[in-house]
Amino acid sequence: MFENARFLASSNTVSRLPLAIRAEVAFVGRSNSGKSSAINALTGRKALARVSRTPGRTRQINLFEIEPGMALADLPGYGYARAPAHLRNGWHSMVTEYLHGRPQLIGLVLVMDARHPLTPLDRQLLEWLQPAGKPVHALLTKSDRLSQAEAARVLNSLGPKLAAFDLPISAQLFSSRTRLGVEEARQRIRDWLASGTGQAPGIRTMQRKTPG
Repeated sequence: MFENARFLASSNTVSRLPLAIRAEVAFVGRSNSGKSSAINALTGRKALARVSRTPGRTRQINLFEIEPGMALADLPGYGYARAPAHLRNGWHSMVTEYLHGRPQLIGLVLVMDARHPLTPLDRQLLEWLQPAGKPVHALLTKSDRLSQAEAARVLNSLGPKLAAFDLPISAQLFSSRTRLGVEEARQRIRDWLASGTGQAPGIRTMQRKTPG
């Protein structure tokens, strides 16, 4: 499935994204958390999703088809303070529209640096997603930069914190460099896509500022 991945579309307007997709899994996280690298590791492709050393470089929603009618979505990262205000505001409106109005969305992969998990902006995003009830799977990326014991402690301590959110949510250690956790993450996404119809209820509008 993942080895067949191909670039499908890129847009900063949700209405211009392909409608033929039946089920879609979105990758979201802070700028420079490793979203694009995670997508490349999962698909076994070195440059399917463009990786930049400059945080905040992804400014559009990029879709990658992995099977006919099934896709991964790479959303712009949030929390890059040096981005001009108009770009941060553009992120708010585009991603809000995507999360509220993209019926194909069946689950989200929250990418967090294992050394700095569950930042205030990550918490804000999870709180904002609660009314939808869509499943969330957290990838603790760059976990190879921690010792095995440190990584285990981070994962174990994160469990109770994630359980506080009213969401179906899970987490795992992940490393794009060593490929730690790649097959586990693939299986989670396969399960979502196998059961997903792309017709999950939309997120109710909340009077809460989105992360950025």
